[in-house]
Amino acid sequence: MSPDSCLPPKSGSYPSDCEILAGYRAMAADQSAAPVRSDAWQAALGKAKGIKILLLDVDGVLTDGSLIFSHEGQESKVFNTQDGFGLRLLREAGMELGVITARSSEAVAQRCANLKMRYVYQGVESKLTAYQEIVNQSGCKPFELAYMGDDWMDLVLLTRVGFSVAPANAVAEVRQAAHYTTEKSGGKGAVRELCNLILEAKGRYQELLQSYMNR
Repeated sequence: MSPDSCLPPKSGSYPSDCEILAGYRAMAADQSAAPVRSDAWQAALGKAKGIKILLLDVDGVLTDGSLIFSHEGQESKVFNTQDGFGLRLLREAGMELGVITARSSEAVAQRCANLKMRYVYQGVESKLTAYQEIVNQSGCKPFELAYMGDDWMDLVLLTRVGFSVAPANAVAEVRQAAHYTTEKSGGKGAVRELCNLILEAKGRYQELLQSYMNR
């Protein structure tokens, strides 16, 4: 009998340590197996491979676009934890992160600080100006930047970066202009989907997954 096999359990008995270990091994094998990817995903890998900086809009991308105000007029936002973890994985892979948004919010400032984003532009009248500043500061070429946006004001950047992405909830013109449209909507896992795509393009997806399975 091989060391990975277990004796048949006795009727009515609890699983043995051997059976439990075998179950964990099977679970790990299932989790580490490469997921099935769409044709659109596969087609986007080439553009995502060389990306060094990921820039994001906020409302409709990092959130579902809802604006929540208290009776005192205080604005709050709801962020997705899986999106946040995906961005953390990109940082572990050596990428830099940033947001460019026309609105200003303390909640966004705190979220960006928690995610250790290098580039935080809030309340900007011209997203193009902010983008050009980031290009100049980073020394990166436009084809080394990715941007995700969901509405018309994002088109100016989506047509300039090396990899442009729209969430599923984006308006039609944005989805048409983007290199890739996620299956998930903004605030509902779209950013995590993008993070996974970039990690896979860079050959880091399985490596990082395995490192977390061993922690």
